[in-house]
Amino acid sequence: MLARYAGTRLTVGLVQVLGVLVVVFSIAAALPGDAAVVIAGDDADPRRIAQLRELLGLDRPLSVQFGDWLTGLLGGDLGTSVVSGRPVTAMLGSALAPTLTLAALAFVVLVPLALLLGVVAAVRRGHRVHRAVTALTVAFYAAPEFAVAIVLVAVFAVGLGWFAPTAVGAGGPLLMQPELWVLPVLVLVIRPVCSLSRLVRSSLITTLDSEYIRHTRRLGVPVRRVIWRHALPGSLTPATQHLARVADWLLGGVVVVEAVFALGGLGQLLVSAVSSRDIPLLMGLVTVFAMITVAVNTVADIVAFQLNPTAGLAS
Repeated sequence: MLARYAGTRLTVGLVQVLGVLVVVFSIAAALPGDAAVVIAGDDADPRRIAQLRELLGLDRPLSVQFGDWLTGLLGGDLGTSVVSGRPVTAMLGSALAPTLTLAALAFVVLVPLALLLGVVAAVRRGHRVHRAVTALTVAFYAAPEFAVAIVLVAVFAVGLGWFAPTAVGAGGPLLMQPELWVLPVLVLVIRPVCSLSRLVRSSLITTLDSEYIRHTRRLGVPVRRVIWRHALPGSLTPATQHLARVADWLLGGVVVVEAVFALGGLGQLLVSAVSSRDIPLLMGLVTVFAMITVAVNTVADIVAFQLNPTAGLAS
């Protein structure tokens, strides 16, 4: 049953990726201007632009361009950037490390912190701790990432001087400088930890009020064991599925955070691809983002199905 469900989700995921690629390519092609206009510069001769379009293959029908690119993708070739002339795969590879580092650090901080806050708020419901956690999570969730980033940079980087405000001018590999990652990770984590902890709190409260947990308490099982061994695992199904949506949100947040802190990852590369109308580079980035999103959601659905097969079949 699990294998059949996983196969169905993987098939749906591949169709979703293809749909995203078609939509993004169509929208990018419909934008005013193209890479030839960007390369030619301001007030360029129309004949020069036409020559560039022919040289870059931009004068071909859109269906032919997309078909050729998709054929290359199936063969593992993401094409060549029409602006820089570099292979898209090489450009993505050089920008992937900062993005993956930022996302991995955010997840390492996010999951245990959200679980801890959710459990504390559920166990101490009605007390000051519960009200304080709820108020703080609502307040922080309402703050946009760029505003939080500016405040944190002003206080901890400019005011106190504890961290570098951006990665501009940083010598050596960024991965070897942990002080550059503290503020970006904090900015990325603040909003999702609020939503995830509230979901854990709500689900755990429902589980703690169930007859199964009450019976376990009557048997004399220690409270700590009841919470962490019996109640919490049964409350994680909605949190697991929500974590996949958090991953989607993180991909969008990475773009903002990388731009603010100049980390040079996929987010900044995406901004450059859109501004220069570099469709091969843009499509390569969209492919990476779409596959990551679909993979994370598929894994989350499979894990949720394993935890609760009935809910998985119903969805």
